[in-house]
Amino acid sequence: MVKVKKEDNAPKGVETVDTALTRTEKFIEQNQKLLTTIALVILGVAAAYMALRRFVLQPREAEAQREMYVAQDYFAQDSFRLALEGDGNHLGFLDIIDNYSFTKSARLSKYYAGLSYLHMGDFDEAIRYLKKFKTKSEMIRSMAYGALGDAYSEKEEYEDAVQYYTKAAGVAPNQLTTPVYLMKTAQIYEMQGKNKEALAIYERIKKEFPQSNESNTIDKYIARVKAKMEQ
Repeated sequence: MVKVKKEDNAPKGVETVDTALTRTEKFIEQNQKLLTTIALVILGVAAAYMALRRFVLQPREAEAQREMYVAQDYFAQDSFRLALEGDGNHLGFLDIIDNYSFTKSARLSKYYAGLSYLHMGDFDEAIRYLKKFKTKSEMIRSMAYGALGDAYSEKEEYEDAVQYYTKAAGVAPNQLTTPVYLMKTAQIYEMQGKNKEALAIYERIKKEFPQSNESNTIDKYIARVKAKMEQ
């Protein structure tokens, strides 16, 4: 008589999962002290960071902002030396950068310091501080690139100027600032005799930025560069 082999109806893989769970449980049991220590270290680091943020970073940020308001006020009045160096009672952008590192105010002060040096005609220092400046704001980043373009243009380093004007125009395109940087790029090209490149940018301004101030007078630039190309 043939014996019928009974099939095991248990789902495949159950034994493997059970084995894995058993191993995990054993690992936890054997390393409970280690795991507890790791968890306490993580909690300690998190608590230390929260304390640092609340009792050190936030008060320093508030102090830096108070000093920066005065420096910004001098900047708005075109008192760039006072904005940079302070007035004896309040810090300027340079001291805010040095004394309040790792704060938002210190980071933004690098931008203002670069602009201040640009207005004062110290283009190398303007470039140095503007290159140090980092921000998540696309609009401010675009303006910083544009200021770098201005500094290089003043130094007659036109290739670098075009590079930064192009970067400025490429960040968050808009009807206000983008055509300004495009116009500056085109004017450098035209000055260099690169009329074809200049014309392409002038026509782009007319087509893509019709609501901009630059678009109001763009036809005369297009006509001028076309006349040069026909000579």
